[in-house]
Amino acid sequence: MHYGEYRKHDGVALAELVRQGEASPGELVEAAISRAAAVNGRINAITATVHDHARDRAQQSLAGPLAGVPFLLKDLNQEWATLPPSGGSRSGAGRRSHTTSVVTQRWLEAGLVVFGRTNSPEFGAKPITEPAAFGSSRNPWDPTRTPGGSSGGAAAAVAAGIVPVAAASDGGGSIRIPAANCGLFGLKVGRGLTPAGPERGESWHGAAVDGVVSRSVRDTAVALDAIMGADPAGPYVCAPPERPLAHEVEREPGRLRIGFTAESALGAPHPSAVEAMHDAVELLRAQGHDVEPVPSPVDLAQLAQDFLQGWSVKLAASIDEMVAATGATQERFELDTRLLAAVGRSISGPEYLATIERWHRFTRALAAFHDRYDLLLTPSLASPPLKIGELETPPALRRAGQVALALRAGGLLRRSGVTDRVARENLRHVPYTQLANLTGRPAMSVPLYWTPDGLPLGVQLVGPLAGEGLLVRLAAQLERARPWADREPPL
Repeated sequence: MHYGEYRKHDGVALAELVRQGEASPGELVEAAISRAAAVNGRINAITATVHDHARDRAQQSLAGPLAGVPFLLKDLNQEWATLPPSGGSRSGAGRRSHTTSVVTQRWLEAGLVVFGRTNSPEFGAKPITEPAAFGSSRNPWDPTRTPGGSSGGAAAAVAAGIVPVAAASDGGGSIRIPAANCGLFGLKVGRGLTPAGPERGESWHGAAVDGVVSRSVRDTAVALDAIMGADPAGPYVCAPPERPLAHEVEREPGRLRIGFTAESALGAPHPSAVEAMHDAVELLRAQGHDVEPVPSPVDLAQLAQDFLQGWSVKLAASIDEMVAATGATQERFELDTRLLAAVGRSISGPEYLATIERWHRFTRALAAFHDRYDLLLTPSLASPPLKIGELETPPALRRAGQVALALRAGGLLRRSGVTDRVARENLRHVPYTQLANLTGRPAMSVPLYWTPDGLPLGVQLVGPLAGEGLLVRLAAQLERARPWADREPPL
């Protein structure tokens, strides 16, 4: 199958070709491998491959809604005994594992053919994908720019036509941010709907979930249907969506009341981000929805602080977990990761518990907003895709950080505010996505807008508890009104 034929189909359509006998899984795998060989050198999306394993699997009898479709896992969690994840870290190089996560197994049972892993920043810690272990992933729309993070390699691979849909995950926007950077659709489901086992009961109190990035709404719906549902060994059972998300694609959303805001506590958004939001407002109104400006439903400055506090503790735990698994020394971890982790180690148990309690207050505030509005609309990003290296920590701060680490002065780092300023600079470009993670609500980035110089810039819609079906219905309506899947990067 030549690339032009392969690229014009989404994953659902490719699976239908296989079912009808018009293409074989082997042909699809070879098309994906060939496309990766042609473009991965320019975008650095894929960090590890198992081509022979994929070719062998493609010869087997495959069943499931996506049987025969080539697929890529993210190099973060999503364990697979065949190709263990490194966590985007030099410390994870050569890691051995006999574990396959529940979500990975469910994707395999859906018939997907995995042939590699995609690039991720170390432990998913940044909204860009520039790990020391593998180098920078690049945006197919402009390779001088980032595809975002942390599912940046996945988004670059999908946008470049290597696969129609790829595995991703989202703990602070890591599905929606790269989707917005790369002109893709990205939906983060609510807390507890995708299992985290068997390595963990839930990921970061359920704020982080697995999912995908894709070119079509229906691909995302089908790929999420494949993994949603309780793990019998999991910590709790969440009510599943009322019907499969794939069934929502053909349903109309009805007339919705939507509130919009571009408010940020971390600096004024770029005019293009505001323009993307207002463009979406007009499109939504044209579809018959009631859309009006609103103030932010939560204290955004407090939310940013509580996200960063929680994230720094999580990074400290991630380092400890990798050290226990591999025996890695501290020098194997990136300086920025170690600095934020040092701040996390200086946070006391009572402080951390207070942070989590404030997460619940944000949830109540957002629930009160959803009593009045069906959805919250914001930009997905505060700026167009950043240049590669734009968020690099300045040399002077790196030197100061190295001294602080040598002195084991995590508390001093925290009191000085140096690490906090660097972290906030990263967050300044992506201040809108963390709300849905801390509250456990579903949210999506929809690729409706391209800047005058041809860069994608998505918009975000945040749904209420159990609002996944509503989001899919609206996304499908917007996809019909302004199709995006055929837009292809100049790469």
